[in-house]
Amino acid sequence: METSPDPWFGALRHSHERLVSVAGPLSPDQLEQRSYASEWSIAQVLSHLGSQAEIFAQFLAAGLAGQDPPGPETFGPIWAAWNAKTPHAQASDALRADQATLEQFESLDDDQRARLRLQAFGMDLDVTGLARMRLSEHAVHTWDVAVAIDPDATIEPDAVALLMDMLSQFVDRAAKPDGKVRRVRVVTTDPQRSFVLETGPAVTLTEADGEEGMAELRLPAEALLRLLYGRLDPAHTPPVEAKGVDLDELRAIFPGF
Repeated sequence: METSPDPWFGALRHSHERLVSVAGPLSPDQLEQRSYASEWSIAQVLSHLGSQAEIFAQFLAAGLAGQDPPGPETFGPIWAAWNAKTPHAQASDALRADQATLEQFESLDDDQRARLRLQAFGMDLDVTGLARMRLSEHAVHTWDVAVAIDPDATIEPDAVALLMDMLSQFVDRAAKPDGKVRRVRVVTTDPQRSFVLETGPAVTLTEADGEEGMAELRLPAEALLRLLYGRLDPAHTPPVEAKGVDLDELRAIFPGF
């Protein structure tokens, strides 16, 4: 059964509020300092979130109207416009655009939620699918900003709990296989889950329970999420238990986007 969109909307709202609380007070100098994303300043991360907010707003409109989604020919001018903004404008405009798109999600009535369908990224998306895609990007990039200010920052717990259910689908796109065959039981806390991570020519993550006799990795769910997104460097790794598996090798398989 498809998850109700309401938890996803709530997690998006929490992620937006956190972004506002972290980015809103930043000085011009802070906006230009490096974010966790090594090639982007904090302002550039915010610019990315702002441009994607515009794009998701167009996805929502197209889905409600039964039209084809916007394509790459639409994305380029949006990105160019955001890239041309000053760091201050990138930040302030991003928070406004993010709020506006969030309000579009939240304002959908039951009939609109039921009829919204969109063919995008090779998937048949409903309103929950769109919210899931937005949250997966928003929560992680918000952390990219937050951790540049507070090295102990973590991804919001409600986002982690929801995104755990999409990790198996995400791994195939995120992984850069190194060819080495591994079979690793991955056990998480907060929430408690059990997976089997298999590597080789391909990389898969499947839900499992009670399997023994293999390498094992135990860590918080939030840390697993960041590992798969390429954001679990040694300086930002909580206590983990790794038996028969080299965490550095797994980091190399998941270099991030």
